[in-house]
Amino acid sequence: MDTKYLEIIKAPVITEKSGVLGEKNQYVFKVSSKANKIEIKQAIEKIFKVHVEQIRTLNVKPKKRRVGRYTGLTNRYKKAIVTLKDGEQIDLS
Repeated sequence: MDTKYLEIIKAPVITEKSGVLGEKNQYVFKVSSKANKIEIKQAIEKIFKVHVEQIRTLNVKPKKRRVGRYTGLTNRYKKAIVTLKDGEQIDLS
């Protein structure tokens, strides 16, 4: 497997909402902020050996966080919602 694909797909996003989307054959991933939809689609298909039907991307803005008297921001990242063709699934466990 090519390492450039592993640089594009950073990690799956495991939340309650992504669990609900999993029932609709959709999966959520953190991806490289420089990657476009075509590169994300190629990476998902090569890494997980599935066929991608649709990809939606969004940039997650940083949020303010506070620890004691210090304030800061969380990291910003790009998120991709991947819809697979019927009958296919990704095992994230």
